Amino acid sequence: MRLYAISGLGADKRVFQHLSLHCELIPLDWIDPLPGESIEDYALRLSENIDTKDQFGILGVSFGGLIAVEISKKLNPDLTILISSAETRKELPIFYRLIGKTKILKFIPNLFFKPPDKLAAWVFSAKEKALLYQILKDTDLKFAKWAVLKLTTWKNNQRLVNETLKIHGSKDNLLPLKATYDKHVIKGGGHFMIVDRSDEISKVINEKINPRN
Repeated sequence: MRLYAISGLGADKRVFQHLSLHCELIPLDWIDPLPGESIEDYALRLSENIDTKDQFGILGVSFGGLIAVEISKKLNPDLTILISSAETRKELPIFYRLIGKTKILKFIPNLFFKPPDKLAAWVFSAKEKALLYQILKDTDLKFAKWAVLKLTTWKNNQRLVNETLKIHGSKDNLLPLKATYDKHVIKGGGHFMIVDRSDEISKVINEKINPRN
């Protein structure tokens, strides 16, 4: 199976570098959104880089999980993996949804979408702070603002019909853990656990891809 991976808001393929998976992992690089483009149309354009002829899955982290959901609704992959993310808008904090309704984010300068390093380290519960800081330094703030706008105004209420694996940390400060009945919970895991707890996450994914007989 090929597993196409989408990183979080402002991040890139570096967040996947510590994963050790029993399948081919292909990171999808972010593309520039078009003026007025919806998250659905953006996801469809990004999916043009996915080869659907063979067995494939989609892995999304944080905001990348929202994109993974939108792609999965169109392409129906064999497996969708959501890490530190949400399947529907109801899984997002209500505060985010309320902010989205005010439309105030449109008027905030791009510069404000780069949090101070120490605040980011707390929000992400990051142990690998050096990598987090480097990612933040390299973040395209125009894209970050667009992504936050799309996250807070996301309308999806449709659960995926294809097989789905949801992995979430119990100490996620950015997207706090909600109902656990359909999630694999990483105890003590924060929002940056794709890096900090990569061994545990790799094990969970590998067991899903290659279940024991």
